Amino acid sequence: MAQYKTPDVYVVEKSLMPPSVAEVATAIPAFIGYTEKIEDSKGESICNIPKRVTNMVEYEKIFGGPYLESFIVQQPRNSDELVLDKETPKLANFFLYQALSHFFANGGGACYIVSIGKSVDTTTKEEAAFTAGIDTLKKIDEVTLISCPESVLLAEATHYVVQTYSLQHAKACQDRFALLDVSMDLDTPRDIRSDATAFRDNVAGTTDELKYAACYYPYLSTLIARSYAEKNVEVSYYKEGAGMSTTVMMNQLNDPTDPEVSTAIYNEVKTVLSQNYLILPPTPAIAGIMAKTDAERGVWKAPANVPVTKVAEPVVAIDNSEQEDLNVDVIAGKSINAIREFVGKGTLVWGARTLAGNDNEWRYVPVRRLFNMVEESIQQSTAFAVFEPNTPFTWLKIKTMIESYLESLWQQGALFGTTPEQAFFVNVGLGQTMTEDDINNGLMKIDIGLAAVRPAEFIILTFMHKALES
Repeated sequence: MAQYKTPDVYVVEKSLMPPSVAEVATAIPAFIGYTEKIEDSKGESICNIPKRVTNMVEYEKIFGGPYLESFIVQQPRNSDELVLDKETPKLANFFLYQALSHFFANGGGACYIVSIGKSVDTTTKEEAAFTAGIDTLKKIDEVTLISCPESVLLAEATHYVVQTYSLQHAKACQDRFALLDVSMDLDTPRDIRSDATAFRDNVAGTTDELKYAACYYPYLSTLIARSYAEKNVEVSYYKEGAGMSTTVMMNQLNDPTDPEVSTAIYNEVKTVLSQNYLILPPTPAIAGIMAKTDAERGVWKAPANVPVTKVAEPVVAIDNSEQEDLNVDVIAGKSINAIREFVGKGTLVWGARTLAGNDNEWRYVPVRRLFNMVEESIQQSTAFAVFEPNTPFTWLKIKTMIESYLESLWQQGALFGTTPEQAFFVNVGLGQTMTEDDINNGLMKIDIGLAAVRPAEFIILTFMHKALES
């Protein structure tokens, strides 16, 4: 009680509002991979130090630009057009820069970047670099999604070690969700079933771990051009009247004896290279779609039946029968979410299952991510009660706070039920959730139940003939 010693009029403000739950962010991904810069302006290493960025300008300031590839552009004999040499690799040696660009193009916002090395051809890509990068995220509480897109450049088995480590990290933290890519060999004809089998055989994890991850397939042919340095682009073309081709580097196309021709060739080379599009694994774009869906509809809306931006087409066309094997895994439940092209609709995400596809509670991505959000939000907001008296007054305060938050979620459509009582419950108290022994040991136990909405994955329309009434 306040001690008043001087006669006066004193004003005391009294709050009638209970503490409120501050909702945590739901789509803050961390991308792990190789970058152009691995030191800051002071010459100190930035490897394995998560850095928060919100756009490509911030990324470039910290991590530099894209990996610059080398290409050969040539003019076939008896042709007037320049073409790209078909021996260009299907995947760039490094592509974190463009993967992040794809994330932003699909609606992404704030994210974390973990550089695990320099994006130069002398860098050896290693499993240990990726797992060490994932470990650095343990102390970054804001992260809610994890993607290691460049791990697809590792050997297949090694890639899946990294993907498994990612989902195990998500389970250990219990406040984030791993986005996994299927390894694809683009130099051989693709077999969808073989790709799925290899993924399921190599990605390990208990059911309790698998519910913290989802997998997406296949890679995407994007509309993002591959990056290059003009000094590394070899150009071979035929001069008029010459019997053999002339070969120069692109930055040397400035023949003073024939400036008009060299300028035309230079511009044609630029056009060819501007249409040399990247193939990227899908998880960065999926992270962007999740961020956009969360912002527009809420984390409880499945990030599916949504177009993928800056994509020409998936590298593999998947039909209904082929997706059956991806969507349902009767043995281990490791569902793989398909990305498909539909006539008149473009490329859509066409699945929303976790890797715990046989688990009725945790089968769907939005259900797992909704619980992640609610658990983390309530955990942080109830921290004020640590060392408070473990009494009915404190219990009521917490119960009222949580119920108010859950009712707001119900009103937004996140929870199922026609009344709040059907949508959730919050129990706390002696004889309900705690014994006297619990209280004596400093334990305050709160039981919370949610009726999460689930996506309408299969919509069944039943038609019948209506008999004419007499």
